[in-house]
Amino acid sequence: MDCYEVMRTTFSAREFTGEALSDDALYEILDHARFAPSGGNRQGGRVIVVRNQITKNEIARLAEPASKRYAAQLSAGEGPWNSVIPSGVSDETIERTPVPALLTEPLRRADLLLIFVVDLRVVAATDQSLDRVGIVGGASIYPLVWNTLLAARSAGFGGTLTTISVASEPQVKALLDIPTPFAIAAVVPLGKPVKQLTRLRRLAVEDFTFTERFGGSPFDPAE
Repeated sequence: MDCYEVMRTTFSAREFTGEALSDDALYEILDHARFAPSGGNRQGGRVIVVRNQITKNEIARLAEPASKRYAAQLSAGEGPWNSVIPSGVSDETIERTPVPALLTEPLRRADLLLIFVVDLRVVAATDQSLDRVGIVGGASIYPLVWNTLLAARSAGFGGTLTTISVASEPQVKALLDIPTPFAIAAVVPLGKPVKQLTRLRRLAVEDFTFTERFGGSPFDPAE
């Protein structure tokens, strides 16, 4: 499978066949993924491989409160976990909301979980003084996460980048003995997908690009 095909067909896999992803196959996936860039090439990312079913079950359980909030806000027509628009959903409504299986079951049923953490001591967060939620630090870890998913797709496996567990970071860190300077960036359930999607819906280039300034004409080489 060539590079462009992998990029165009790597999807969020949440249902798995149960076929084992061997240690050798996982090693090869991570061996390719490790060439992802990071700020200053400091390579502060670390990956915890979790196969133990009891641990996977506990990670899924810890994700339940954040998942219920996600589902409750979505049901109310809100953007779940949005940091700009305040939520009008009450704690009581969230508590009554059933746990959405779509967000928690992949954590239980995947062959393994990859917990991606980053050493905050080596992250250059150039947006730390801005009056908004910081996102720049993710540049030092998310390329590694995505490279892993691309490599997994190329090898016939799949997963999805989840962040719902970050809402329960203290408990997850305690469960996995993650040291204080490290932050959880993603939990990726990985395995053999029940089906392999080959056609993904995405915006056309003209729909998300501008020339010269925000709101400028769409980038179109034909014009």
